[in-house]
Amino acid sequence: MNNKLFVGNLSFKIEEAELQEVFSQTGSVLSVSIPTDKYTGKKRGFGFVEMGSEEDAEQAIKALNGRALAGREMSVNLARPKTRQP
Repeated sequence: MNNKLFVGNLSFKIEEAELQEVFSQTGSVLSVSIPTDKYTGKKRGFGFVEMGSEEDAEQAIKALNGRALAGREMSVNLARPKTRQP
């Protein structure tokens, strides 16, 4: 089903490689992305991590939700499907 995670409250200094390293401690990581603002190019303070399985995703949520990374407590949840905006 859904093994893509939304990771909120990220430090603006965090790189994708660092986020992948943290999440790989809980299971296999397929992809990591940290969106940037299309006008300024600055990171937006959240990211997405796709885990290898639902079990890995559940384990990551249990282990990492509320955990501090670079001075900020991450919020880790299942990502909601993207909706169309008018």
